[in-house]
Amino acid sequence: MQSISTIGLDIAKSVFQVHGVDAAGQAVLRRQLRRRHVLAFFQKLSPCLVGIEACASSHYWSRELQALGHAVRLMPPAYVKPYSRKARAANALSLQARKAASRSINQNAAIVPIA
Repeated sequence: MQSISTIGLDIAKSVFQVHGVDAAGQAVLRRQLRRRHVLAFFQKLSPCLVGIEACASSHYWSRELQALGHAVRLMPPAYVKPYSRKARAANALSLQARKAASRSINQNAAIVPIA
């Protein structure tokens, strides 16, 4: 697997969507993960930036991913929305979160503090 620099994670009730890119911005990972496999998946990855749309359970997942060494950015839904394509499909949300996370680094955008 190529080196992943940024991941967009769309969290849901039971199936999570993961979209990862390398340093050049090329997509190297698109995957669905069941809730029970998320931590095991991120343990295998080298530390990288993970972008998550802020919601009720995003704080839990951000703490868990930070404990594994990943840098986590929680973005308000209004900040992720401009990257929306046509529909609110789960795969598109992980892509949107990844794009918003990349942009937040460059422009000091509003980031939700992790509680």
